[in-house]
Amino acid sequence: MKAADRSPARRRSDRIFLASFILLGGSYLLILVAMLAADVGYTSPGHLWRALQSPEIRYAIRLSLLSCSLSALLSLWVAVPIGYLMARWQFPGKGVVDALLDIPIVLPPLVIGLSLLILFQTPPGRAVERFIPVTYAVPSVILAQFMVACAFAVRTLRATFDQISPRHEQVALTLGCSRSEAFWRVVLPEARRGVLTAGTLAWARSLGEFGPILVFSGATRFKTEVLSTTVFLELSVGNLEAAVAVSLLMVIAAVGVLVLIRSQGIESTLGRPL
Repeated sequence: MKAADRSPARRRSDRIFLASFILLGGSYLLILVAMLAADVGYTSPGHLWRALQSPEIRYAIRLSLLSCSLSALLSLWVAVPIGYLMARWQFPGKGVVDALLDIPIVLPPLVIGLSLLILFQTPPGRAVERFIPVTYAVPSVILAQFMVACAFAVRTLRATFDQISPRHEQVALTLGCSRSEAFWRVVLPEARRGVLTAGTLAWARSLGEFGPILVFSGATRFKTEVLSTTVFLELSVGNLEAAVAVSLLMVIAAVGVLVLIRSQGIESTLGRPL
């Protein structure tokens, strides 16, 4: 049926349908924009400058950059083989493995932190602690971020490998390449945009983690304080201006990462921020 042949009642119904969807979606976008505008209006360049001059916040920025970068690298190191295996191979128990990989995404982050804390109270965990202090130390920050961020990196890379035709890999195998040579020379170069997307997504998730870090690492100044816990600490002492200033720093970093992800042309689900 052509658009010109549609009855006025049908066209009116279509307009009402589209208008209702635009109204519902637009209201959510309006709230998001209003939230960001409220943050920007509440603080000032002076607040941002004073926040950056604070030794505690500067330490939190340095630790955040270090821990997020290490967490992203570890996530890629693990997510590349898992994503490839899940996309290319069928094996017994694959559905169980797939469900396990979703646990960090669907569980409340506080539960992840509590589970890590309990893990390091078991005999194997205490054995590790004898050599490397983890709980309430910097390694716990990286581990807490990694446990959540890696799950998102796995999902992104599995979708990436699913989109790559296995035919090129099969051609490389028939030409004499081993499985590893075909992967490094053919598959991984084709997946480079997905790898970059997974890495930036893992970095952004690590930056926003709060619950697991608070439970597993604490929020100790000049020790385990990162930007997310800085917001909590500043709020706890009533320093709302500093908390909002740090929040804006995190918003700026998150927007930059999102722009980078969108530029790669691969859509990813960020999931819940906390």
